[in-house]
Amino acid sequence: MPKKTVNLLPETEEILEQMGMQIKYARLRRKLSTDLVAERAGISRATLVSIEKGSPSVSIGFYAAVLHALNYMDKDLLKVAKDDELGRKLQDLNLPVRKRVSKKD
Repeated sequence: MPKKTVNLLPETEEILEQMGMQIKYARLRRKLSTDLVAERAGISRATLVSIEKGSPSVSIGFYAAVLHALNYMDKDLLKVAKDDELGRKLQDLNLPVRKRVSKKD
C-alpha cells in the first residue's frame, strides 16, 4: 500500500519535527524503551519512531496516544487553540449589532 504524501509549509514541518523530538526526550527522560511506549500506546514501534521524527503522515490520534502513554501528557492538547485572540477579534468584528427601534406612541 503506497504511503500518503502530505505537503506542508516548512514552518509546520519544523513544528512537527520539534514536537517529535520533545516526545522522544520525554520518553528518554522517563527511561522508557520504544517497545514499551509503543505497546502502551497501542501502536507499532515503527509508528513511534515516525512520531519521534515528526512525520506528518502519522495520525494525530497516534501522537495523542503516545503522549498519554508518557504519563498523561495528552492533557496539554487541550491548550491547542484555547486562547485564539485573532479568531476572537475577527468574530467580534462580524457580530451583528442590534439596533432598538424606538417606540412610536
